[in-house]
Amino acid sequence: MTGRLVVIGDTLLDRDVEGVVNRLCPDSPVPVLDESTHVDRPGGAGLAALFAVGRGFEVALVTALADDAGGARLSSLLTAAGVQVYALPLPGATPEKIRLRTRGRVLLRLDRGGAAGPPGEPSDAVLELLAGAAGILVSDYGRGVAAQPTLRAALAAATAPVVWDPHPRGPAAVPGIRLTCPNEVEVRELAGGTPGASRLITASRSANGLRERWRVGAVAVTLGGDGALLCHAGSTPLVVPSPTSADGDTCGAGDRFAATAALALARGALVSEAVQQAVAEASAYVAAGGVSEAVPAPVPEPVSVSVADREQRIGPGPAGALVAEVRAAGGTVVATGGCFDLLHAGHVATLEAARRLGDCLVVCLNSDASVARLKGSDRPLVPQYDRSRLLAALGCVDAVVIFDEATPHAALSWLRPDVWVKGGDYGTGGGDEPGLPEAEIVHRWGGHTVVVPYLDGRSTTGMIAAARTAAPHSTGGAR
Repeated sequence: MTGRLVVIGDTLLDRDVEGVVNRLCPDSPVPVLDESTHVDRPGGAGLAALFAVGRGFEVALVTALADDAGGARLSSLLTAAGVQVYALPLPGATPEKIRLRTRGRVLLRLDRGGAAGPPGEPSDAVLELLAGAAGILVSDYGRGVAAQPTLRAALAAATAPVVWDPHPRGPAAVPGIRLTCPNEVEVRELAGGTPGASRLITASRSANGLRERWRVGAVAVTLGGDGALLCHAGSTPLVVPSPTSADGDTCGAGDRFAATAALALARGALVSEAVQQAVAEASAYVAAGGVSEAVPAPVPEPVSVSVADREQRIGPGPAGALVAEVRAAGGTVVATGGCFDLLHAGHVATLEAARRLGDCLVVCLNSDASVARLKGSDRPLVPQYDRSRLLAALGCVDAVVIFDEATPHAALSWLRPDVWVKGGDYGTGGGDEPGLPEAEIVHRWGGHTVVVPYLDGRSTTGMIAAARTAAPHSTGGAR
């Protein structure tokens, strides 16, 4: 890795529902879609961040996540893809965009959620991230992150090249950035222009007007399958034609263009070189099939729980509601995690100690698949359904979230606890232990890590070994 690319902006949860249409609805003349599959993926700035992964830079995403199941799903998808999530609090619900598709064509798009207030303040770790970035991409979807005053001040002070992908409902770019890349419709709306004698003249006038109004270095207007038009100060506009011509799903092509340009500038390319690379990659992206072919395979769906379980504080919905309520009251959110196979007195002591550190305790519980990967195919002895019910029944536990990954990083990036507690021998119980695996994650939002010691002589492994040793000598008895 040669540095870190930081993506800033609004992230949405996109879902493609694929199905077959064989009939019309009996009560109205509309097609009926029989769903066969669906795929979730991050949209907006999250999609731009995915496009940058594996391109020679670490990728960090500064975005806002809501305290709901959608926010939890986004965190899982992004973390699994290798994106470092720096989440700001987002009041309200996760915005979702659902595309109903058949035979590769979109029948209808359903938008829901997203009626949220402004995102919360960034932590010191976010400001440090921007100050040390190799390149920055602002992927604005008009939902508030790009307008956050503290972030804008940090962007104005950043030394890294900044690419701004604007939205008509969003704020103006921070003056002095290297490149902004609206499409034709956006540049006319942002610059207040009207269609002229030709497509290129209209785009050129609007781009120059926007460049002067926003005081940015250059404006690249994307022209779909025809490439892009680049306008610099005092120079003739440069037309960058697309090297290929292809019809296909253009969803995400603008994000691909912006991410490629930001990566090129971070490597030291000229703006004209960056735009040429961006046009080539965006064109190839559409020709190859678009987002369905370019985005990594999604991680499994979050572990489902029954209605009864949700009422008993198990799952991302109840956990998110609890965390939002505690934060709104100015309280302290505490979280801890583990397998909790064969719940014993040592576990209870750790959980009780953790609960005393704040106003609620959320337990991040390894799923059955996660436990098996960590401890072997013969574990867990107790399935996740029973382990979660036992934990939720304890008076010191307020909510349980089950995660399927090897680490709780995705769950933590969404929950953003004020205090993360581990039981064990990492240290003597001091805060922010350097050896604690989750310390760097928790630092992203200004949280703290704390270690509480185990009770001597209590461990699941020891209990299992003792039971196996005693088993051959058992003489039976009541069953």
